[in-house]
Amino acid sequence: MSEKIKIAVLDDYQQVAFSMAEWSTIKKHADITVFDNHLADDAAVIERLIPFEVICAMRERTPLNRQRLEKLPNLKLIVSTGKRNASIDMKAAEELGIEIKPTGYIGTGAPEMTWALLLAAARNIPLENHNFTSGNWQTSIGIDITGKTIGIIGLGNIGSKIATYAKAFDMNVIAWSENLTEEKAAAAGAKLVSKQTLLKEADFVTIHLVLSDRSRGILKKEDLELMKPTAYFINTSRGPLVDEKALIEVLEQKKIAGAALDVFDTEPLPADHPFRTLKNVLATPHIGYVTENTYRLFYEDTVKAIEEWLQ
Repeated sequence: MSEKIKIAVLDDYQQVAFSMAEWSTIKKHADITVFDNHLADDAAVIERLIPFEVICAMRERTPLNRQRLEKLPNLKLIVSTGKRNASIDMKAAEELGIEIKPTGYIGTGAPEMTWALLLAAARNIPLENHNFTSGNWQTSIGIDITGKTIGIIGLGNIGSKIATYAKAFDMNVIAWSENLTEEKAAAAGAKLVSKQTLLKEADFVTIHLVLSDRSRGILKKEDLELMKPTAYFINTSRGPLVDEKALIEVLEQKKIAGAALDVFDTEPLPADHPFRTLKNVLATPHIGYVTENTYRLFYEDTVKAIEEWLQ
């Protein structure tokens, strides 16, 4: 090649792209720019990405919709971490001649994160840790999860793992989704119930659905208000699955005990967002898939995909 191609690595928040994979072969043929800060404004994103022929997208952090793709005339390849990226307009990319290559994915991070949040919420771990480092001792009383009921909305790969974890902790497991059958629920160790029954009976409600036009907003205000005042809501899947405004209201009014959240409608979450200050919210910055093994697979597969494309 007479001139090196330009590659953009997007949203590398932890600045680890080069340490998680060997990029030396690619660097012989390309100039690689790593961006560790996120841009949300369309014009700013387009201006940043115009020079690049290859974009390496981390999950769904920077949407690549038709409006953006049509204004990136140099773009030839998008490597997207994970098997599925709902924020990329696949049809527009195909029409524009932009090739898309996905990477592999490790599916254990999200269920492990879900269970970590559940335990942390039940035993007030963040509060007790903060109080401990402040010089205090035993300031709250946690709740037992043995014998409690967990309601799983969506019993796919992740939901089924949650059911397995719950059974190991001697919890009662109930589940619901639009296409779930009694046989599939039983195979996962759960009992199929209606959506309303799940929300009324569960001590912990956790949602594990793929975000789509059908599932967006599947939990509305009237659904959340069915939950027990002692119940917790957990979401490590996608923020828009639940009506965010309604969730904030039930939390502010203490109609439920609390929420443990790793995903949000807008990410990164604005600094002044209510979730950052509500006392009954335990929240993390979408780190369910942010693990060493997952990142190594993401970036190693990204390098392989670019090398194959260069050949």
